[in-house]
Amino acid sequence: MKLSGVLRNILHYLNLESELDNHDLIHEEIQKSVIFKGTNLWILVFAIIIASVGLNMNSTAVIIGAMLISPLMGPINGIGYSIATYNFDLFRQSVKNFGFAVIMGLIASTTYFILSPVSTAHSELLARTSPTIYDVIIALFGGLAGIVAISSKQKGNVIPGVAIATALMPPLCTAGYGLATAQWYFFFGAFYLFTINTVFIALASVTISQILKFPIRTLVDNVQKKRVNSYISAVIIIVLLPSIYFGYNLVQKERFAENANQYIDNVGIFEGNYLLKSEVNADKKIIHLIYGGKNLSIEQKELIAQKAENFNLDPKNILVKQGLSFDNTDDKNIEVFKLREQLNQMNFRLKERETQFDSLNQKSQMGKTLLNEIRQLYPQIKGCTYAESFEFKDTISTPHPTAIILFSLKSYVDKEDKQKIKKWTQARLESENVRIIYE
Repeated sequence: MKLSGVLRNILHYLNLESELDNHDLIHEEIQKSVIFKGTNLWILVFAIIIASVGLNMNSTAVIIGAMLISPLMGPINGIGYSIATYNFDLFRQSVKNFGFAVIMGLIASTTYFILSPVSTAHSELLARTSPTIYDVIIALFGGLAGIVAISSKQKGNVIPGVAIATALMPPLCTAGYGLATAQWYFFFGAFYLFTINTVFIALASVTISQILKFPIRTLVDNVQKKRVNSYISAVIIIVLLPSIYFGYNLVQKERFAENANQYIDNVGIFEGNYLLKSEVNADKKIIHLIYGGKNLSIEQKELIAQKAENFNLDPKNILVKQGLSFDNTDDKNIEVFKLREQLNQMNFRLKERETQFDSLNQKSQMGKTLLNEIRQLYPQIKGCTYAESFEFKDTISTPHPTAIILFSLKSYVDKEDKQKIKKWTQARLESENVRIIYE
């Protein structure tokens, strides 16, 4: 097959026109989703409260639920669609309703966090304060998926998925947390992430609306078109540039952390000294190392720091400290070291005992587990006793560990079923050494 034929087949599969919904129906659906009053407004407030509780309690599942409920995608798609079709009345309506939704969202989340007795910033809150170029990519492609789904006859469940992926609700609630606690880093970082998601979802709507050639329903001249396009370009640049900077910093931090971990593994033991603790500060690019053992000299500390060059790290940012010392001249430190060793051994033995106890507890319940499972297949089995022992034979030098199972029957089980039961138990216990007794 020629290259042109292959390309034609690919374009045929990528073509959206065959599944494109009626333009009037698409217009009505987008116009309806823009409105924020009554049901939509109450749903928004409830979703904001749910997301705020999820962030407050650090519950990912609750946050995902709030994102599924949220109706914020509607006016954003309306903004993008109205720009693509130069429908300035719909654009003003979409911006007005979206602005109203954002204000209501901030009021609801700020009120919740003011009243909440828990004010600790957990990981879910912190994750919404440092947007990067990756958030731009997620918002753009999520928005593309959303507007394509709206335009298609086969709506599917794409819109809820887009709401989860682009995460409009959590950063808005985090901005409310920043207002409630007067932590402006949280507010501006989260609101910037919310802005990124909004702008690039709207941009995706503009792009797909133009590709699918949605009809322009108003009179507009070329001068207005150029002005609109220049505004769009300016907004994109203003929003995009900081995210590129933050994305670059994120990559640098990840690279530093990776190099730092490799370096720490390399200097874990140094001339009879053991690394007791290490701290990596990726923001300031500083590594703290605390050693235990013989007293480190200045030259030894410098040698440890110099090794950082092999991992693309600056030796000046390596801070080496002496923690526990057990030189022969220091009897107190020797005693401390011995006590620590004894405590470590005791903790190790305690964990071993806990593991053994868990294993014995599981085995004691195995009979009940087998009964519940096999009774679904053979209802005539009414009881099960399970034990583990060793089988001794004069033909073998070492005994075989064997599982012994006693099944109590309500009615007769024929020979063929007994063979099936044996195979089932062997597969279930992952062992060929199984003895089954029936009574």
